[in-house]
Amino acid sequence: MALRQIEIVVPEKGIEISRKLVEHEAVHHFWQDSSELQKGYLVKVLVEASRTEAFLDEAEEAFGELEYYRLVMLPVEATLPRFEETEEGETSSEKKDSWEETQKGTRVSREELYTDITDGLGLSWVYVAMVVLSTIVASLGVIRDSTAVVIGAMVIAPLLAPNIGLALATVLADMKLGMMALKTNAVGMTVGLILSVILGFFLEVDSSVQEIAMRTEVSLSDIALALASGAAGVLAYTLGMSAAVIGVMVAVALLPPLATAGLLLGDGQFELAYYAFLLLVTNIICVNLAATTTFMVQGIRPRSWYESAKATKSNRYALAIWISLLLILASIIYFG
Repeated sequence: MALRQIEIVVPEKGIEISRKLVEHEAVHHFWQDSSELQKGYLVKVLVEASRTEAFLDEAEEAFGELEYYRLVMLPVEATLPRFEETEEGETSSEKKDSWEETQKGTRVSREELYTDITDGLGLSWVYVAMVVLSTIVASLGVIRDSTAVVIGAMVIAPLLAPNIGLALATVLADMKLGMMALKTNAVGMTVGLILSVILGFFLEVDSSVQEIAMRTEVSLSDIALALASGAAGVLAYTLGMSAAVIGVMVAVALLPPLATAGLLLGDGQFELAYYAFLLLVTNIICVNLAATTTFMVQGIRPRSWYESAKATKSNRYALAIWISLLLILASIIYFG
């Protein structure tokens, strides 16, 4: 069972609120530091990972009017004695309640997703270096027709966070996060394309090798691949899986076609570069459409009802735009 330890620092007047909060059945265990911390107290609770979002929402609502409170969530590697589970998958202290009904499956909390994704956003020399390195690896892997090398570039996955972040910004109606994701994604794509064009200008690019040929023959099956990659990547994200695993799932539809388009463009093979670029655009649309839909199905939404209403509206607009663009590109692929 995946657990999270939530540490709550509350002022003196909030201690009664914290006592009521830890009595909720979502809490498996709790303890309180008896020492006074800057006229406050430290309360620690153990909550199942799939129920942390409901607990954090409840805590934020309870402590919202207090000053100088802080909640910190930490992953729990192990705990003794173990919490025993029943055949139904519930611990003996658990019961079905409204908190559990708010969860979809066993996904991690909204706050964990937000922190994991925003850590990969933002323009920095590290991000640019990761884009440069992954583009070089992908380009050389494509030219040498080495699937293993291309997969190595996917593991680096610098374009993962910006695209997943854009989908998360859509379902949360977070304009600031959306703009940050768009800017980071645009810079990453531009740097990757320019670098691959330069490599294509100086290196010999044989368009007959499999790694290049398979990305210059666009078909409707590529749409299915990109949709499946985006959905699998986001589903893995919500389950807290390794970023490397998620990177391979999503990068299969993003980084290789980007490098291929740049290489062909730099080598002067403009018609083939067009098809590789068409595949890239199609994959970006599919990944974002699948990611947004998966987040919605997983029940990712803002905490307050007002923000949820705004997010619902933005979701409709976003889905309409992505689906319309996908239909246009599918028509181009089918009739072209």
